[in-house]
Amino acid sequence: MMIQKTISSRAWTEMLLLALLWGASFLAVRVALDEIGPLTSVAHRVGWAMIALWIAVAVMRLPLPREPRVWAAFLGMGLLNNVVPFGLMAWGQLHIESGLTSILNAATAIFGVLAAAIFFADERISTRKAVGVVLGFAGVATAIGLENLRNFDIRSLAQLAVIAGTVSYALAGVWARKMLSDQPPQVAAAGMVTGATLIMLPVSWLIEGPLTLNLQTPTLLAIAYYALAATAFAYLLYYRVLGMAGSGNLMLVTLLVAPVAIVLGAWVRDETLRASAFGGFALLALGLIVLDGRIWRLLRGWGTQGKR
Repeated sequence: MMIQKTISSRAWTEMLLLALLWGASFLAVRVALDEIGPLTSVAHRVGWAMIALWIAVAVMRLPLPREPRVWAAFLGMGLLNNVVPFGLMAWGQLHIESGLTSILNAATAIFGVLAAAIFFADERISTRKAVGVVLGFAGVATAIGLENLRNFDIRSLAQLAVIAGTVSYALAGVWARKMLSDQPPQVAAAGMVTGATLIMLPVSWLIEGPLTLNLQTPTLLAIAYYALAATAFAYLLYYRVLGMAGSGNLMLVTLLVAPVAIVLGAWVRDETLRASAFGGFALLALGLIVLDGRIWRLLRGWGTQGKR
């Protein structure tokens, strides 16, 4: 059985910082959408992040891949991990609250478990994972509200768009393991946003017009934040925390992102969420905690002690 890493105080600090960065990105994207279109917002995000990450790669003096196969993999990763989810979620935020978007985004880990089980023999669904997935789906259904699916409208479609984005994130995890596991994570991140930029620049230009920096100050600050801080810097920080705390512990970041987004959305934009959204997040959080495994092992340990 794989032993889960413990979380040092430094790892906790950086995990909290990562959660703050990602949580605030939902608000920043929503602010930018007041002036620019969703495709344009994504093009800015990946374009400026690309420049920042390649600078970081150069400073670290990491070797650059030369095989066409790797660059094709970067293109696929950019599509699955940036273009599709960023685009769908940005469009969704035009019609639903940023806090609700962050709650639904937490389903990424649930779909990630299912995708891994489908594509990898060593990632089979155990009883614990099955319980976590069921709780996660219950959380998503509660947050969306089954009545909203019966009375289908633009708000329901926006929520489904966000869920589709989380599925794309999950498939990106599979793609990364299959195609990019031999690449340094910083190079993989830079290559990924490069692939996304090559797709988004022409797409956003054709549909929403050319990119411009002739924008209001709040929009420029929002773009700078979500492109440089919440994307470029956050990717570098993510891999630091991954090395210190391990992937199992890093899942806890997902539980911290949504509360940050909810509080900021309520504070800055006076967003209010229905009670069902909070109930759905509680179920999702429980599902993620079960997937994390610590409580499950603790309960099994208590059961074993009780039989002695």
